[in-house]
Amino acid sequence: MTPLNNIKVVDFTQVVAGPVAGMLLAELGADVIKVEYPGVGDITRTSGFAKGGLNSAVLNCNRGKRSIQINLKEPEGQAIALKLISDADVILQSMRPGKIAELGLDYKAVQAINPNIIYVSLSGYGQDGPYADRAVYDPVLQAMCGYVSLQVNPQIPFPDLIRTALIDKAVSWEIALSVTAALFARERGATGQELQIAMIDVAIAFLWPDGGMGETLLDSDIEVGTHLSKLMNMTETSDGYIVYFAVTDKQIKGLYTALGYPEWLLDERFSSREARHTGNNNETLGGLIADAFRTFPTGEIANRLHSHSVPCGEVIELSEVSKIPQVIHNKTFFEWDHPKSGKIRSPRHSAIFTETELPILDNAPLLNEHSDEILLELGVEEKERSLLKEKGIVP
Repeated sequence: MTPLNNIKVVDFTQVVAGPVAGMLLAELGADVIKVEYPGVGDITRTSGFAKGGLNSAVLNCNRGKRSIQINLKEPEGQAIALKLISDADVILQSMRPGKIAELGLDYKAVQAINPNIIYVSLSGYGQDGPYADRAVYDPVLQAMCGYVSLQVNPQIPFPDLIRTALIDKAVSWEIALSVTAALFARERGATGQELQIAMIDVAIAFLWPDGGMGETLLDSDIEVGTHLSKLMNMTETSDGYIVYFAVTDKQIKGLYTALGYPEWLLDERFSSREARHTGNNNETLGGLIADAFRTFPTGEIANRLHSHSVPCGEVIELSEVSKIPQVIHNKTFFEWDHPKSGKIRSPRHSAIFTETELPILDNAPLLNEHSDEILLELGVEEKERSLLKEKGIVP
């Protein structure tokens, strides 16, 4: 039995944050039904890297789901949605605040027919407030919440974006965490409830453990430190780049030794943390370290650093990640065949459950693929389904 066996999720979300949350719940065994609009459906279906009616965005955000298109602007479509919701455990929706109420599918309306529902209202900035009506995407929040300001390489002193939808995916995990906690609370006797999740709140909370170091203690007499972001750098080698992180005395000793300069430990300028932070000693040492790294090929210096227990990683192409020996050992990826889209590589659910079975999501829905199946489950017979299709309620 899977952790979320017999849990029914109705997913009205699009793009990344909500859909990935739904996929995480599917990875834990939930039956997730993706409701899409007539026409193109989820707008990510129009993106590239496609074959056979599916693209990588759909595959990476919606595996394990079933798809049905419903015209929610029409009363008959809203009635179908309410029927779908009536026995659901979880709803995910990310419409602009107020929009879902216009469709008669807001929390109060759903609670009236299904008081045990766990209802997620995902928004960019919150359900109300001065920014509530604004549209938002991941890079916008990176700019607003401090992420961009931290992406400054001392050698290239201007900020940049993190070039992946980091905040969207943090939101996905927050949704999945909150939903499973609410389901657990319900099992212990609590009622259904609405979970209001604002992306801006998640973005700040996700950044804060390390990114907020300099903004946490508010008194004027605090001891100032070095922000973690300033300690993170890439280092050039003779044939590429490497990232290392040496903090403890043991790691510093390992760094000096791996680079072939153990005598730096005896140099009074570099022998202790206090000495390195005196005057311009750190800058001098940094230059020496950079010069030393440039004399080694990446693979060789990586091995030398590993032999001295200095954390490091070679900068490699994304196409090489699946070939990392530890990734192969962990079986992080699995490959599967789709009848129309061919061979596909997907990451498994990242947590390994030792006693509870998890499904392998070797499927992803074509647009509206499961319409007849889902409508039949709702008791909508073939004649009525044909009428709904003729009216464009359910294509």
